[in-house]
Amino acid sequence: MTIKTFIYLGSLILLTLGFQQSITLPDGFVYVKSVIPDLDVELRYFSTHNFVGDTIDGYNANRLILTKQTAEKLKLVQDELQQQNLCLKVYDGYRPQRSVNHFIRWAKDLHDTINKQQFYPEVKKRNLFNAGYIASRSGHSRGSTVDLTIIDGTTGKPLDMGSPYDFFGEISWVAHEALTNKQKKNRQILQSVMLKHNFRNYSKEWWHFTLRWEPFPNTYFDFEVE
Repeated sequence: MTIKTFIYLGSLILLTLGFQQSITLPDGFVYVKSVIPDLDVELRYFSTHNFVGDTIDGYNANRLILTKQTAEKLKLVQDELQQQNLCLKVYDGYRPQRSVNHFIRWAKDLHDTINKQQFYPEVKKRNLFNAGYIASRSGHSRGSTVDLTIIDGTTGKPLDMGSPYDFFGEISWVAHEALTNKQKKNRQILQSVMLKHNFRNYSKEWWHFTLRWEPFPNTYFDFEVE
């Protein structure tokens, strides 16, 4: 074996080991695409298209991670929606604690309002904590909370829910009344199918659902999304 061959093989082994490490998840967690291969995933915190305006700490890939039980229930939701030519689109799932810490640092910097007009035009940034939009801990870090919407199965366009994902304001509240009949109907479709399959909602965010009887109700994880 030549030196070049030895180095080449050694590099392959190191790359393989590194890849294996990057896809090793804690027991009880899965990459959701392994359960729902056709799921539309757009992790907004792995981009600048979010209320912070920057990629969030801990998001290193557009790979949705959830607890196994949550992914399996989500598959039932996807299967039911597809019978109506509809599909799920997921914006966030498991969220590392370091990501939540990033939100906290951002919220305390009252001068950083780069995306205020798009995501929280009527809420003063200093009130985001008291209003319940930012917290020191998030259910997402327990691995059984998911942010999502419904898209048209043919066009891939999201249904009109009356407000964009992650919009901070009363119009995003589940029971907000100042919506068109179509928007109310679309929200009802989402709420009904998620609640049917053992999820509970969050009254201030139409997109936010948590698995009932989640497997890690008191554990906040911090492994990175990669």
